[in-house]
Amino acid sequence: MLIDTHAHITDPKLNAKEIIANMSKDNLSNIICVGYNYKNSLDALALSKTDDRLFCSVGLHPNYVDEFNQEHFDDFLNLAKTDKKVVAIGECGLDYHYEGYDKSKQQDIFIKQIELANTAKLPLIVHMRDADLDTQNILLANKNKLQNGGIMHCFSGSLESAKIYLSLGFYISFSGCITFKNAKKYPDIIKNLPLDKILIETDCPYLAPDPFRGQLNHPALIIHTAQKLATILDIPFEEIAKITTTNAKTLFKI
Repeated sequence: MLIDTHAHITDPKLNAKEIIANMSKDNLSNIICVGYNYKNSLDALALSKTDDRLFCSVGLHPNYVDEFNQEHFDDFLNLAKTDKKVVAIGECGLDYHYEGYDKSKQQDIFIKQIELANTAKLPLIVHMRDADLDTQNILLANKNKLQNGGIMHCFSGSLESAKIYLSLGFYISFSGCITFKNAKKYPDIIKNLPLDKILIETDCPYLAPDPFRGQLNHPALIIHTAQKLATILDIPFEEIAKITTTNAKTLFKI
């Protein structure tokens, strides 16, 4: 069985009820429904309460920092402390990809969520796009607040940056991107990571793996990412399934 550690099945493009109904058939033991702003975090929590196999995170994605409200973060903290369905803070982080981003505000809100995760004693789900050095510097400057670990979600950095995140106790999570024909850098990175720090995710409805690239992604397709990992590492699929599932359960305490 596999665990999708990063899914947005609350997205209206997806049929959450159908996804949940098919979990056993699709070899999925659990799905982590990841929040990206206040409303979506509450939606992810509500959905997670409909099935014992679902859990969620609450947080504010860097592309939504203009929505920051301290009362929302106070609510996140209360939920994180009192509701066992909330297993992480995020996704949060830095995204310098699109024009018009507010670097200072993104960094400030990122740090606030690091502190939130520390207070809640939960792992941090980190989104990083075109901001590797700043992400590293902020995490390194706040390493004393990362005692509960975290995930570099949909990892796209270098082996050198992966080693820095590993030194902070983070897990490295891979999406369908590793299956793309132009994804030449991933084998060397993956082969040099400790097996007990590797996770898999879909980031659905985005980033569908080959041979479904460009189509709507959903948790059932995580098997292709797991199979690619098994091929790169030259180990049986059953072993990579066991490793990544154990890692996810360890990190999220589920």
